[in-house]
Amino acid sequence: MLLYILAAVYIAAVNLYAFLLIKGQKKRRTERGEHLRSDDGKLIVTALLGGGAGVYAAMFLMKFRTDSLLLMLLVPVITVLNVYLFFILFRSGIPALAL
Repeated sequence: MLLYILAAVYIAAVNLYAFLLIKGQKKRRTERGEHLRSDDGKLIVTALLGGGAGVYAAMFLMKFRTDSLLLMLLVPVITVLNVYLFFILFRSGIPALAL
């Protein structure tokens, strides 16, 4: 039972981090006028670590980087893969975490 709680907290924490990462990037862009394309890597890595839903939701809520074709296509695919993998882990009793 503890592993399920830890996995749920991990998912929530990564998605919150992803949301705050987008918020910080948007704030930096509007205040300083910085247009760094290297920030896409941070967003993609965060999505791969389980924060795809947070990245995608923040992109639409804050209207940030919705013009980026790479992010608009890759993040939903990563999100579906994240949901599938977490579903498999929860359904099978999280054997990968029970070392």
